[in-house]
Amino acid sequence: MFILCEIVSFTLIYRNNAYQQNIMLSSANAITGRLLHMSGAFFSYFDLQKVNHELLERNSQLEMEVLRLREQMNIKTIDTTTFSQVFLNDTVLRNYQYQTITASVISNSVRYSSNYITINKGENDGIRPDMGVISPKGLVGIVTTVNNVYSVVMSILHVKSRVSCKIRHSNFSGSLSWDGGDVRYAFLDQIATHAIFQIGDTIETSGYSDVFPAGIMVGTVESFNKKTDDNFYSLKVQLATDFQSLSALCVIVNLLQKEQKEIEREARRND
Repeated sequence: MFILCEIVSFTLIYRNNAYQQNIMLSSANAITGRLLHMSGAFFSYFDLQKVNHELLERNSQLEMEVLRLREQMNIKTIDTTTFSQVFLNDTVLRNYQYQTITASVISNSVRYSSNYITINKGENDGIRPDMGVISPKGLVGIVTTVNNVYSVVMSILHVKSRVSCKIRHSNFSGSLSWDGGDVRYAFLDQIATHAIFQIGDTIETSGYSDVFPAGIMVGTVESFNKKTDDNFYSLKVQLATDFQSLSALCVIVNLLQKEQKEIEREARRND
């Protein structure tokens, strides 16, 4: 009853006195305004989270776009002439039999006995297995596996890699291989003991395959030795390519590779 009487009293005071009515209205408005301000701040906090999330997504999209544009710029700025220095002369590049496809390295290993390199070009770009790969400085390896967008290259820093090479300005050739040791050196075996060469001479591809044309830079003679029971020299070759800092590569397309393989297979069948 007391509470009921209090409510009736306050109601009569509020209705019959303008001063008290204004005070209560002002107080109610202040309380309502504070509550609205607090609720607005509360909901705006969650709105800010949504806005921040949208901004982060947009920034990520813009960063990816920048990376794509940067990659396209790198591809455009890789001038084919950058790779001409690894050839014996520029006529190799101008030869109608060969074309080149530039690519970027996205994965590279040098720590293992079987090292591979992944590049950002594949079948969609015209790359096929058994294509040669070079860097701006020299020989790199041979394409082994390809899908639509990527290719895997067997580096010459692979214990099973074999590339026919020769001493520049001579017809003495051998097989270039790597022993799984120092990544700066490979070995050119089966060089005849009557071959004329000296320390510092250039080693280049021989052209005795359908993968590499003749004259691609490989490295220089560091040293040589001959086993007592062998009639051949083994040349230690300092590689021209720095495999620990590969970035831009060039894939060599032999337009007549298929025809060469076919006639060689036919010759073996008829043998």
